[in-house]
Amino acid sequence: MEEGKKNGKNGPQNIYIEDRNRITVTGVLDVGSFQEEAIQLSVPGNSILVRGSNLHIQRLELEEGEVVITGLVQSAIYTGKKEKSEGSFLKRMLK
Repeated sequence: MEEGKKNGKNGPQNIYIEDRNRITVTGVLDVGSFQEEAIQLSVPGNSILVRGSNLHIQRLELEEGEVVITGLVQSAIYTGKKEKSEGSFLKRMLK
């Protein structure tokens, strides 16, 4: 069990899309936001934004770092780490 936790949180991220109606993402640390049209997943160093329609989280195993989403999948995009860039931009603007 300890091995699974280590691999899930620090291992590679994988995205498997099956017939555009099921997506499995591994290496997930957290679910940032969830709507039927968009789900944001946090992975080490990045975020992944899954867009589509009628999206539902079928399975969420944060200990294993795995999320299974069903619905019509239109895209899965690495969005990068927003917190760091927004913080830097705001700090520059406030100076």
